[in-house]
Amino acid sequence: MAGATGPKRQDTRKFFENLSGAGKSIAVLTSGGDAQGMNGAVRAVVRMGIYVGAKVYFIHEGYQGMVDGGNNIIEATWESVSSVLQVGGTVIGSARCKEFRTHEGRLKAAHNLVQRGITYLCVIGGDGSLTGANLFREEWSSLLNELIEQGLIDEDAARSNSKLHIVGMVGSIDNDFCGTDMTIGTDSALHRIIEVVDAIMTTAQSHQRTFVLEVMGRHCGYLALVSALACGADWVFIPEMPPEDGWEDNMCQKLSESRSRGSRLNIIIVAEGAIDRQGQHITSDLVKNLVVSNLGFDTRVTILGHVQRGGTPSAFDRILASRMGVEAVLALLEASTDTPACVVSLVGNQAVRLPLMECVQMTQEVQKAMDEKKFDEAVRLRGRSFENNLSTYRLLASQTARSELPNGEEEEAGDEEQSHSSFNVAVMNVGAPAAGMNAAVRSAVRVGITEGHKMFAVNDGFEGFYKGQIKEIKWGDVGGWTGQGGSLLGTKRTLPAKHLDKIAEQMRIHNISALLVIGGFEAYVGLLELSSARDQYAEFCVPMVMIPATVSNNIPGSDLSIGSDTALNAITDTCDRIKQSASGTKRRVFIIETMGGYCGYLATVGGLAAGADTVYIYEEPFDIRDLQANVEHLTQKMKTSIQRGLVLRNENSNENFTTDFIYQLYSEEGRGVFDCRKNILGHMQQGGAPSPFDRNFGTKVAAKAIQWISRTLKESYKEGRVFTNSEDTACLLGMRRRAMVFQPVAQLREETDFVHRIPKEQWWLKLRPLMKILAKYKTSYDVSDAGQLEHVTRVRPKQSDASAGI
Repeated sequence: MAGATGPKRQDTRKFFENLSGAGKSIAVLTSGGDAQGMNGAVRAVVRMGIYVGAKVYFIHEGYQGMVDGGNNIIEATWESVSSVLQVGGTVIGSARCKEFRTHEGRLKAAHNLVQRGITYLCVIGGDGSLTGANLFREEWSSLLNELIEQGLIDEDAARSNSKLHIVGMVGSIDNDFCGTDMTIGTDSALHRIIEVVDAIMTTAQSHQRTFVLEVMGRHCGYLALVSALACGADWVFIPEMPPEDGWEDNMCQKLSESRSRGSRLNIIIVAEGAIDRQGQHITSDLVKNLVVSNLGFDTRVTILGHVQRGGTPSAFDRILASRMGVEAVLALLEASTDTPACVVSLVGNQAVRLPLMECVQMTQEVQKAMDEKKFDEAVRLRGRSFENNLSTYRLLASQTARSELPNGEEEEAGDEEQSHSSFNVAVMNVGAPAAGMNAAVRSAVRVGITEGHKMFAVNDGFEGFYKGQIKEIKWGDVGGWTGQGGSLLGTKRTLPAKHLDKIAEQMRIHNISALLVIGGFEAYVGLLELSSARDQYAEFCVPMVMIPATVSNNIPGSDLSIGSDTALNAITDTCDRIKQSASGTKRRVFIIETMGGYCGYLATVGGLAAGADTVYIYEEPFDIRDLQANVEHLTQKMKTSIQRGLVLRNENSNENFTTDFIYQLYSEEGRGVFDCRKNILGHMQQGGAPSPFDRNFGTKVAAKAIQWISRTLKESYKEGRVFTNSEDTACLLGMRRRAMVFQPVAQLREETDFVHRIPKEQWWLKLRPLMKILAKYKTSYDVSDAGQLEHVTRVRPKQSDASAGI
């Protein structure tokens, strides 16, 4: 199929079910340090391999098991990976193996694989494990020759196993592998860190304490950097970017400034590999002693240690691992004799394949740059995701706010600068609350103040706007906002169309020169209404930008929205508990209703993360025959060792096939085989503290939006006032595949189904067949969008709008 070159578009499409694994044997192993989500990857490789007719083997205890052979290499079955999705660590074991580093060890390993006809290897581990796999592949022919010479295998065996194909997936909580935005386990480790930081903040506040937290990351500061961003830490130490000489005084000054603004606590995050410019280690105790001796603050140290590796994988890691597992099997099945060993990974929201050794070499170059004290180079080599995080952190943390200048100075500075850089910018939340909104507001306010603007907060959305609930918001007013759920500004679903006169009047009264709207579908429609009214109201001829923030993830122009990751985690946590309750009773099926309006994102992706059997959504119509087939499928499942079922239903998937109807149908049809329970998750999906992803995503997107506002204001400031009525100055900032892009809302109108409040095309629908296959359904799976082998990019244009969704 890959070679087909017909004139018609459909001829070039690639379907998973057309790839054959018949006669092929795939082995999967986990090696090096464990990471949450590895089991999801193992499960996906096993089930996708079996689905295409291949034999799949577990190699227990990593390379050690490959060397030892025997019962360490066993054939996997469909049921053998049941219930592993929600388990942390790796169920097939991992071990550091010195023997595999020797030639003799690799010879034994090759013999063990040839005996079982295994020539496809999927390795889940860090750069050390993947480098070992590549060396093994390069030596394969010579190892086979040695085995023939020693009489351990014959010529036929050598011929039929002549090539070893390798695909890697990076499982590492440190996110220290170049070429991929996120490695399996990183998001879960961030969850553990943020849970601890949130808990520590309450006690620190009570006693006015400073806490120094040490997080993992011997060579890579990703965890420290992102957790500092996600909790609004006062200071962070990472190996890639040591502090400037004299940092001791700067840090103490920053901490005391923060206290003088009214903060009752300080948080300092230290990566375990943090160093200064001379290469000396900066330990958490050193930092604590500094604070105590210089400032006399009551200071405590908390070392998180292996807690960060443990616990259940986050929704993000389960989905990442499942998607990567599919990509790995695809890459193995498509591998030819001259395909280099590759790594499958995500860049932005797009699956990619990269040559394994290019990634390893780049990862080693980072260490080399750090050893040579070329720290800027090290940060650049880490990749754009790391770079963006660092630049956002600096933007939010390192600059003195203009509003903090003594009164007289501020006035003078303001008068001089009004001509080109100091404007009044309003921030508001519109629609239903979503976790991460507050992180976005905090970031917008602080970046705006840093850029020289006066920031105004609008309470209660457009309703508050026309009622005049607008006040200036200062740097200190948003302290501690990142970890708060809901919307602290207040948010309403009111649309502006009926109140345009009053809103224009308020913009005139407060001299608002730009507008940042953070919210859901109402925010999008509201911005459309304001930009359409520009002809009647000059007040709306200012830069306006919207950031999608809604648990439903139903905004056109963006693959992801702030709040949906937190909601997904709420769904998966609940589904895990529900599945656990079913394991005691056996033969039980749970019907669970999720939010989302008409958008099936939460149900589908939640179903993928929770290991659901069936998911009903509006976008994929279903009838009574489908329901009948699903019940039959579950009846068959109950005959295996997996005696429980999970069915998710989006709240508006069908007006007649309600959750009650489906529950009653399943109860009746399953009588004597299984019993049913139903659960409506409701508003718990909107509440709770934001996940690290949503905090970070909100923080970075808002910073980017304010920088766009500053640029657009300068361009549209003419003759003493701001005026712009072009389409491209009323935008939505969204994540599309690999990049963050500003799109005029007027152009997105065509992409929207306004009746059902969803985009006409939704990327995640491509994940539905994957979910079905993992639940043992036969289905057609279009994988034309699968990763193509690319090269690791080194030099990128400096001013790029590409930004990874953490």
